[in-house]
Amino acid sequence: MMDPWYKVISPRKEVREGRSFNPDEFAIALEQVVAGTAPKDYTDPKEFFKRTCFTRALREHSAMALRRLLGQTGNTAPVMALVTQFGGGKTHTLTTLYHMTRGGITLDELRTLSRTADEKAPHTERNWLDEFKSLPKARVAAFVGNAWDPQEGAETPWIDLARQLAGEAGIKALGKDALNTPPGTTALANVFAAANAPVVVLFDEVLNFLNRHRGFAESFHAFIQNLTVAVTGTTHGVAMISLPRSQVEMTEWDQEWQARITKVVKRVAKDLIVNDEGEIAEVVRRRLFEGIDSAGVIKSGRAVAKAYADWCFERRERIPPEWTAVDAASTESKAKDFLRRRFEACYPFHPATLSVFQRKWQTLPQYQQTRGTLAMLAQWVSWAFVEQHQRGINEPLLTLGRAPLHDPGFASVVLGQLGEPRLGPAISADIAGESSHAKALDADTKAALRDIHRRVGAAILFESSGGQADKVSHLPELRFALGEPSIETTSIDNAAIALEKKGYFIRKAGTDGFRFGFQPTLKKVVADRKASLDEDEDVRKPMRKIVLGEFQKKPVLTIHPSLVTDGEEVGDTPRLTVAIVDPDTEADDRGDVRRRLAEWTRKRGASNRVYPGSLIWCVRKPGRELRNKVEIWQAWRRVKQEIDDGTLQGEFEQADRGKVSGELTEATGGAVDEVWASYRFVFVADPAAEDGLKMVDLSAGHASAGQSLTERIVFALRSEGLLNESVGAGYLERNWPPALKESGAWPLSSLRQAFLNGALTRLLDTDGALRTKIVEFVRRGDFGLASGPKTDGTYDRLWFEQPVDAAEATFEAQVFLLTKARATALLRQPAPEMISSLAAAEAPQPGATRVAETGPTAAVPDVAGDAQPAAPARVVVRLVGNVTPEIWNRIGVKLLPRLRSSSQLRLGINFECEIEADQAPGLQFDLRQALEDLRLTESVRLVT
Repeated sequence: MMDPWYKVISPRKEVREGRSFNPDEFAIALEQVVAGTAPKDYTDPKEFFKRTCFTRALREHSAMALRRLLGQTGNTAPVMALVTQFGGGKTHTLTTLYHMTRGGITLDELRTLSRTADEKAPHTERNWLDEFKSLPKARVAAFVGNAWDPQEGAETPWIDLARQLAGEAGIKALGKDALNTPPGTTALANVFAAANAPVVVLFDEVLNFLNRHRGFAESFHAFIQNLTVAVTGTTHGVAMISLPRSQVEMTEWDQEWQARITKVVKRVAKDLIVNDEGEIAEVVRRRLFEGIDSAGVIKSGRAVAKAYADWCFERRERIPPEWTAVDAASTESKAKDFLRRRFEACYPFHPATLSVFQRKWQTLPQYQQTRGTLAMLAQWVSWAFVEQHQRGINEPLLTLGRAPLHDPGFASVVLGQLGEPRLGPAISADIAGESSHAKALDADTKAALRDIHRRVGAAILFESSGGQADKVSHLPELRFALGEPSIETTSIDNAAIALEKKGYFIRKAGTDGFRFGFQPTLKKVVADRKASLDEDEDVRKPMRKIVLGEFQKKPVLTIHPSLVTDGEEVGDTPRLTVAIVDPDTEADDRGDVRRRLAEWTRKRGASNRVYPGSLIWCVRKPGRELRNKVEIWQAWRRVKQEIDDGTLQGEFEQADRGKVSGELTEATGGAVDEVWASYRFVFVADPAAEDGLKMVDLSAGHASAGQSLTERIVFALRSEGLLNESVGAGYLERNWPPALKESGAWPLSSLRQAFLNGALTRLLDTDGALRTKIVEFVRRGDFGLASGPKTDGTYDRLWFEQPVDAAEATFEAQVFLLTKARATALLRQPAPEMISSLAAAEAPQPGATRVAETGPTAAVPDVAGDAQPAAPARVVVRLVGNVTPEIWNRIGVKLLPRLRSSSQLRLGINFECEIEADQAPGLQFDLRQALEDLRLTESVRLVT
């Protein structure tokens, strides 16, 4: 178990108190050090060197200057040019030389304070100062261009420097023309001689001086040129001049004079790169933390370093190779040891946290490498020391992911160093805002993965915002920067992918890269278009259309032609019908929706339903998922249209535009899939339920499944025992209504109704299945079939143990299914006396028994004579006119029986009605159902 860093090491007091948040706090003002007005940390040599990390570069520079001042000639230089960008440690190097040569500290004191990170124990004798017997005491003159202005006794830079080196004697040594003319090499040599000691001349902020005092430019240029030559001619003199590598917002004039001064200095100077990238960690650690060299910190740092190094090597194929490189010259053991030491050297920071500024930020023109980094990290450490302790975040190291980007002050410092304030809104939207995408994704993250999306977003920002050409944060970099023994790399990958998919300012770059910028992706445009959608035209109508369209694909059940908002819209039909409830209604198992569905199942309007068991209500699950998917789909449609029309405003990468068609396709598929996932609840009639309704959960479906939505419903109802393909004779015998057992006759209309009101099992095709089985039952002798009941208990027609046409099995009150016993008894009854001998001798009509048919006998021709009677005259009688609906039933009772007695009765229909257009689909659906039930679909057409 590794201790969290904040329990091992403590920030310095000024960091804890929040007094080191400005980059200027870490900037040494050399003129204030010389004047004694700077803070004690800078003016007191002992305090200054306590906080100074003698990096390799600083040790080399200081040693070269000390050798020169002591009169040595090997490995030294009279003129040294310090070359870095802003914040690269130039002024700190100048201040170091100032304090070492002023006599304010002894060699022994300096040796103790300047021990470096590679000196493993305080008692070691090895020290970079061991070559010196004493520190030289020199006369030091400092020129700071941003602070210098002409004044009495210092009218020119060379007069000011001469006074600092040798007082009035130095000014006199310049000669009488010093007020107007820069001194030559001889005059400067005289000044050095007047100092009567080794001399050190320090120059800082030269370009700032030239910009402010352009009238001095030519003369100062001549002075610098002569000074470098004069110092070269001495044996105990050093000139150290800082030359920034680049400046922010340089004018052409600045660039010209920067080049001219640099050329003069470098003609005789030795270039020195002040900052050492490999030792920046030590600079930061000593400036921000107390007790870096304490035994407890060293012990914890080693334990953490070993754990992380082992983790990295176990997954080295998934992290950047430069951290775990093993080649012919380095065994795996040595490579692991090297990585372990890098973790130790950076503790309590993760190496990636510090190295990102050297790897990716150092080429930014406005980035202050030392003071800028220190200011950012100071504020970061101050916040993390309190916040992580309070929240119980037990991270052993400070990683890029924990950067407090939500803090306005810290974010301001970061954006200032990046030189890109436009990133502020993007950071708030995607990474660190109260309503950021990362925070939404992190809502359910816990333990080691807590805030993983926010951490990944912060790391992407730091890794992809540098000044290098390839502004990309690659997955291997993210894994190394955020990985730890309790986190797997796949979790980091998944978080990055999820954040990119949801974010507005994070882009995919290549196969494994991500880039963060201020320009929004098209997802942001889509979100804006989504917010502007019209609720009815752009959301509800497309949502209803796509829902109905998915249900109508390859249906195996009848689909009600429109989405249902009122149960009265759905007809009372004997055919199983799926009624899709409008998506504005959400399913519930005990609430108002269920009560409403139960009422719709029992009644259609004010009338009780005859076939409640034929209804299958399909209702979507609660939530906004379907609506959201439809909104996204419609938003992408708008974006695609705007791009095609050339009306889309804003700057977007070409790669984004190229993805629009694919994104639209994906959004369309997402809306379709969500129909399958959302419409998962089915309600059907169930007499056993308290409210007469049973809910079936279809579970989440997917459009790519091999079955249609209606097939899913059929499968689920079968699984619940609520639907069957057919029935057997035994099932009907067991469920024969008690009230009909004595008569042994079950009307087919009542039989069908029993299968559709919940009394008997629900059949997939009730009419088709029953017709098929009745024909089979009659042929086998399981049941009989009869039609046309008579008052004496017999029937006009009876079928039993013989083939019967399926058309005879009509679901009417005058057609009966007979028990086997009843059918057998009818067959044994004697024929009625009214049947004539001739009629009795006639063969029975096809498909009918000999005892079933009674009625008028046919006329018998006179076979004795050859003459045939003349055919009676025939006339056509037609009834023409309009009748009101009130007497339709009376026509069937009064007129049709009389017309039926004619030999060639032909009936036609011509029904015509006028209704509202939006009600037409429902009526047409009901009429088609009725025509199918009457088997009239081939003879009667529905015309609209």
